[in-house]
Amino acid sequence: MAVTVSSTRLLAGLLAGAGAAHFALPRPFDALVPRRLPGSARTWTYASGAAELAVAAAVALPRTRRAGALAAAGLFVAVLPANVKMARDWRHRPAPLRALAYGRVPAQLPLIGLALHTARKAGAPSGR
Repeated sequence: MAVTVSSTRLLAGLLAGAGAAHFALPRPFDALVPRRLPGSARTWTYASGAAELAVAAAVALPRTRRAGALAAAGLFVAVLPANVKMARDWRHRPAPLRALAYGRVPAQLPLIGLALHTARKAGAPSGR
């Protein structure tokens, strides 16, 4: 069985939307960049946005879908420290915002799963 259109579109759409948001509204993303990283937070924000857009394009194209989906899984793992930082930074905010920040950390797991599922299905021969 080939990759379902819905999982491929969902993954590519999530990545494209997040990538575009890094450019349209960079300030909130700047705050998530760990201070230990060299250079400016804005540079990291734009670089991660560009990476998300590139991975979204790779997932969207059948020829590069498997590699793109594997890259997406890696990207979701790579942004985990930013989500942990957000949870830590927001620990004194009102409960709804704190819940949002804390929820981002475990939310990475289904995203990684979606990316790996897409990669698996993209690599499967037709008819399986």
